Amino acid sequence: APSLEKFRRDYRQPNYWVREVRLDIRIFDGTTTVEALLACELNGSVAEPGAALMLDGEDLKLESIELLADGAASRPVAEGPHGYQLTPDGMVINGLPRTPFTLKTRVSIEPEKNTHLSGLYFSGGMYCTQMEAEGFRRFTYFPDRPDVMSRYTQVRVEADRARCPVLLGNGNKTDEGICEHDTSRHFAVFDDPFAKPCYLFAVVAGKLGGIHDAFTTASGRKVQLAVFSEPENVDQLGHAMLSLKKAMRWDEERFGLEYDLDTYNIVAVSDFNMGAMENKGLNIFNTALTLARPDTATDSDYERIEGVIGHEYFHNWTGNRVTCRDWFQLTLKEGLTVFRDQEFSGDMGSAAVKRIEEVRILRARQFPEDGGPMAHPIRPESYIAMDNFYTATVYCKGAEVIRMYQTLLGREGFRKGMDLYFKRHDGSAVSCDDFRAAMADANGRDLTQFEEWYCQPGTPQVEVRSEWDAGAGAYTLTLRQRVGAGQAHIPEERRCGRPMLIPVVVGLLDRGTGREVVPSRVLELTEPEQSFRFGDLSAEPVPSLLRDFSAPVKLEYPYTDEDLAFLAAHDTDAFNRWEAAQSIASTLVKAQYAAEQPDECILPPTAAGAFRRILTDRDTEDLSLLAYALVLPTDSTIFETMAPPIDPVRLHVARRAVRKALGSALHNDFLQRYRELSPAPGEALVIDGPSVGKRRLRNVCLGYLAAARDDVAAELASAQFDEARARGCMTDKLAALSHLAEMPDRPQSAAALKAFYEDAAGDALVVNKWFSLQASADIPDVLPRVKALLEHPDFTLKNPNRLRSVVSVFAMNAPGFHDASGAGYELMSSLVLAVDKLNPQVASKLALCFSSWAKLDLGRQQVMKQQLLALRAQESSLSKDTFEVVSKMSKGV
Repeated sequence: APSLEKFRRDYRQPNYWVREVRLDIRIFDGTTTVEALLACELNGSVAEPGAALMLDGEDLKLESIELLADGAASRPVAEGPHGYQLTPDGMVINGLPRTPFTLKTRVSIEPEKNTHLSGLYFSGGMYCTQMEAEGFRRFTYFPDRPDVMSRYTQVRVEADRARCPVLLGNGNKTDEGICEHDTSRHFAVFDDPFAKPCYLFAVVAGKLGGIHDAFTTASGRKVQLAVFSEPENVDQLGHAMLSLKKAMRWDEERFGLEYDLDTYNIVAVSDFNMGAMENKGLNIFNTALTLARPDTATDSDYERIEGVIGHEYFHNWTGNRVTCRDWFQLTLKEGLTVFRDQEFSGDMGSAAVKRIEEVRILRARQFPEDGGPMAHPIRPESYIAMDNFYTATVYCKGAEVIRMYQTLLGREGFRKGMDLYFKRHDGSAVSCDDFRAAMADANGRDLTQFEEWYCQPGTPQVEVRSEWDAGAGAYTLTLRQRVGAGQAHIPEERRCGRPMLIPVVVGLLDRGTGREVVPSRVLELTEPEQSFRFGDLSAEPVPSLLRDFSAPVKLEYPYTDEDLAFLAAHDTDAFNRWEAAQSIASTLVKAQYAAEQPDECILPPTAAGAFRRILTDRDTEDLSLLAYALVLPTDSTIFETMAPPIDPVRLHVARRAVRKALGSALHNDFLQRYRELSPAPGEALVIDGPSVGKRRLRNVCLGYLAAARDDVAAELASAQFDEARARGCMTDKLAALSHLAEMPDRPQSAAALKAFYEDAAGDALVVNKWFSLQASADIPDVLPRVKALLEHPDFTLKNPNRLRSVVSVFAMNAPGFHDASGAGYELMSSLVLAVDKLNPQVASKLALCFSSWAKLDLGRQQVMKQQLLALRAQESSLSKDTFEVVSKMSKGV
């Protein structure tokens, strides 16, 4: 496998800029030709006249190469040291003129054989592209790097009229028609007036259906909107269109940012490695994040689609108009845009619920990444395969870093910083330092220390202690950041332990009344240890710490069980009410893990009382808040708070026992609330915030009631399945089936699984749900069942969505994956190797399932290490993506 590591410190501008690009793309069955004209100009700041031009290229068949300069006729470029030379990574050209010139290349590619799904490929009856991060080199020879920003002034796409009736490209369409040389073919020409890096280039050609609408911007311009998919899915596109229009209006109102082209197109693609792609004016989306209808998509699907549609639209300014200087700066566009989509989703629904969902994801995905062998700063220092750094750290932790700017500077100050950022850098490729400087300069703040958030890997740890002086009526909080503690697992040469600027938002509550006696205040922790004093208090308060999760840290404070129950009931910060309930639950599970019989749980009265108060709360209007407060922390979230060695199956058994005990102790309360929330006969199915909250809380109640897995549980889940099936409500239908799948010996289970599959009628996304809930089932024989799913005629390794619906889901199934025999590890290892031959990006993500090996109990460590060593032994045949992941995880094995 190629193993050339790239380092951020080695960044150097290219020898040549490409100022203008013209492309002629001709799609034929089996072969596509790409003719490229690149208007090149020497970059005199780094290169001398005659310097070599380096072009990236991969899996290309070069047919011709010519040079046009000084108005002379084009001349072929000869192969050799004074002309062009092909290299393993592309092409080097020497003997170039001193003045600006145009390079003309012609290559052929085979998109139908492109299983990497990077570059131009064929999917579900259409040709489409995915160029980020380094797919353009699989399309034509080019300096495939984000700091080369070019005008794509003429992009001509030609294809068969019958096979590809719809032709789409970036920018505005300037021409279209029937080809004179062959009337069975047609063409379209596109011009993008804005310079962009090649990773934002896109074309689509195929049989598409679509819906159309228009949006009038704040300045009065009319923008034509369209959302496309395979023709049979057109009736599932309405929510995506509505979400787009909401996002366009929100960005105008919140950040004063208008859309800048005449058209905006979205295309849903069934074979897609990522979630979606923000190509200028032509977004390409995974169908899973575009298609929705109440009988095929859950409430969570609807919420995700709205957020991701917003995310890709917001990239038009934070990523497209201002882009990254190099890929090490990826969080500059992704962290910022994730923050923007989070704010959008919060404004469209419940900000408190959205914040809880964000932190649940952060703790379940990013904290484990920060605590494992793949830990890296949000701005990585090195990489072998850039595709490996589209990570929870870059995206989710990166968004938390952006959020901290807003916490420190205030909403108005953050907007001032954004305005200055665009004023300075519109049309440029810049760095994270440029963004930080704009925030600092716009607000007159010294943010030098804040750079540590870009430099340091690992999750920072903060300890808090308190002191009450009754005589003075003063309460003191002492905050200590354990400098470098979150990096103890990282090789010493990669550690970076210095004090950070950590905003800790604090409020104080009266212990007797629950009244807030000190409202939220931002404490700026800049030293290893600092004390903050609060005066004029009549009694010792209860501290509400790290409100709204104001920094992505692990915070420790010696709360008593009574303190946590008090905060869960009275905290005026909605996030911290949820946080207190999570802390109670986490303590319960860890105590159960340590018990002699982890599968037999007796609930402490304080914990049962705290959960009963949440469940019986009739005052809180946002029922999603109650639902999330009742859901136990995930296995992976609790795992990250425990000291190794950890038995993951024992942990799962302990969590299951706590859930079952809560369901039993509060059975009548759960059942009463469940019935209250059940839809009345003939009640209309509505997808809005209150209705989603009702379904979410009702299904949490069902989960606790079904934990017993007895006759009553089976009947209740089966009745809900039938009712949801009749109403066409996927949310309730899937929730019911997930519990029935964990009672495989009951007749209702097999009948419901059969009915769900038949109802899908071949809808790929619904079939994915059918696969997923079986792969995630908490049952003893899940491993042989998963192996059977892999042999199912509807299963394929080539479609990432289908692959993930079984394989990725199984890797998160603790009893199956972590089976003490090692059979789960062996299965995943074999699948990594098989997928790596087809799609390295997906394979490298699958390999991450082995990243927790060092924290496991000794027996599992040994069997997991065997599989890591077996993968490492295949080094010479692994892709660079998978090689990088395996080599980092296997250090110390």
